[in-house]
Amino acid sequence: MRYLLGLVVVIVTLAALIWTGVNITPTPRSSANTAAADGKVALSEVPFDVASAPGSVTPSEQPATTPLATGTTPALLVPVQGVKAADLTDTFTDARSEGRSHEAIDIMAPAGTPVVAVEDGYIEKLFTSERGGLTIYQFEAGGRFAYYYAHLQGYAPGLAEKQVVKRGQVIGYVGSTGNADPAAPHLHFSVFVLGPERRWWEGDALNPYPMLTQP
Repeated sequence: MRYLLGLVVVIVTLAALIWTGVNITPTPRSSANTAAADGKVALSEVPFDVASAPGSVTPSEQPATTPLATGTTPALLVPVQGVKAADLTDTFTDARSEGRSHEAIDIMAPAGTPVVAVEDGYIEKLFTSERGGLTIYQFEAGGRFAYYYAHLQGYAPGLAEKQVVKRGQVIGYVGSTGNADPAAPHLHFSVFVLGPERRWWEGDALNPYPMLTQP
């Protein structure tokens, strides 16, 4: 008899709960808990803002050039023999086709004038491009900066990729290859900061003019 009374109480209790609208189904886990169960941490559980963490930069915040403290850029040798620092003109911000900025310095000189390495380092890439013509990508010894020489007439005899070069060593000759005006041979020279991958084809451009005119 007691069991029957107990069963009646349970049935009455359940009926009352259903009548009052109480949800007795199990509550599903939140998305954050589900992610944690899968071995992943939801962003809502991270105790700090990932985007503002030291060393993190979102793509939209990536500067066009990498700011460097005064005195941290190298003092470079003028890369064309016979040309003095006082003869140079800053053309870094000059406009170019398709809305581009020059991001380099043009050093005028007769075709065939020797081009020299601006600093110790090694030849990373010898490359021919539509705009730059015959070019050289040199990395400095520490692997932080890359130096780009373009519109060359030719390379120095025996020049090869991965070859170590010294400051002042002849590596090529002034020309007008690529999209340069044949009537105005010159060296197109630029400097950029390499990323952690040290890819010769990309980097943040720096104005070489102050580096070439430092005392």
